[in-house]
Amino acid sequence: MKGTTIHNHRRMLHKAFTTAFATILTSAVAAPAHADQDGAYKLLTTIAIPGLTNFDATFIDGATQLAYISDRTNNAIDVIDTRRNVFVKQIQKGGFRGASGDNDTSGPNGIAVSGRFLFAGDAPSRLVAIDLRTDRIVGEINTGGVNRVDELAFDARDSLVLMVNGSDDPPFGTLAKLDRSTGKLARGARIDFDSFGPNGDRATAGLEQVAWDPVLDKFFVTVPEVNGPGGTGAQGAVAVIDPQSAKIEKTFPISQCQPTGITVGTNGDLLVACGVIFDTQGVACDEPTATSALDCHGNSANPKHVIIDKRTGRIEREILGLGGSDEIWFDPGNRTYFTASRDNPTGPVLGVIDAERRVLRQLVPTFNTPLTAPSPRGSAKSVAADPRNNHVFMPLPGGNAFPNCLKGCVAVFGRTTDEDSE
Repeated sequence: MKGTTIHNHRRMLHKAFTTAFATILTSAVAAPAHADQDGAYKLLTTIAIPGLTNFDATFIDGATQLAYISDRTNNAIDVIDTRRNVFVKQIQKGGFRGASGDNDTSGPNGIAVSGRFLFAGDAPSRLVAIDLRTDRIVGEINTGGVNRVDELAFDARDSLVLMVNGSDDPPFGTLAKLDRSTGKLARGARIDFDSFGPNGDRATAGLEQVAWDPVLDKFFVTVPEVNGPGGTGAQGAVAVIDPQSAKIEKTFPISQCQPTGITVGTNGDLLVACGVIFDTQGVACDEPTATSALDCHGNSANPKHVIIDKRTGRIEREILGLGGSDEIWFDPGNRTYFTASRDNPTGPVLGVIDAERRVLRQLVPTFNTPLTAPSPRGSAKSVAADPRNNHVFMPLPGGNAFPNCLKGCVAVFGRTTDEDSE
């Protein structure tokens, strides 16, 4: 999901936890107050997906209770039944670029589902629409870029897909119109990020997640770095795009964060994930390696996420103690945000945020490979939740020491109160 600079800046994973293996599997990191409001989240089960090593996004269709995972190593879209916690099938196996060895030229990438159509970004610069009744590609466009189509979102009101070529230089977005009767796609306007917004800003470290809000009928795109050096700058933004005019109508600046994931929540909120950890002096910390810890230049780390007003961009709350996230998700079923925080300073975690109280409830360890395992090891990268049963689904690569995960799996998390239903 990362653009070239951000991907390279964050590619080295954290050292494995020193906590005992059994403890990690059966308990969660201590949480702030309200953690036991509806029961703490823990690992419920795992779903084996052999070969799952390189993947990108996860999307859950609440209407059908099916999860879709863009699986690059198997060169397919994996389908999981989130009601029964079972693997269902793989869609279009061999029909994507696969894991090319370069994040910028791999696929499938960002995915979304609306009705009977699934949308998937691919490389090079390709978007496809798949009819889920037949699993056949019925629509396809090329956005005219060099690298992959990465993140995307679907505007159900106007039948529009907004996708981003976040790894291109300069990065750009593209609108595509869906024919709901056939699934065919028509390429629309291109939205450049080399001189955007009211100040003519430049996106200097790619683009990240895309979200659509049905209330405002607006797209939101995270811009990790604005007018920066190309990876460590402290100023980022959220761009607000009007699907009717295909224009960036305004930007919401966010500092000391480098926005990555974004999701529309409750009470007019947007949760914005921060992909880079900054220290208390506002300087980007050096990323950890397999043999060294996070280095914040002698200062304390200041990991955070940000909740902003979707109309004004006003920062409503900083969620401290959690950072380094990639994909994030809002579960309207229990009004909870979930984060895939692979670069969190304490190690990769599933972050659990109470959307109503705007507080961090819990950090659930997701990095559970032996200390002797070679790098890279499994970590949290993408996440989605089923709004009906409130279970959380996170793909983990092969080599992870969770049960049934030596060759790849999807970990299923739920509240301790859900145990009786398992």
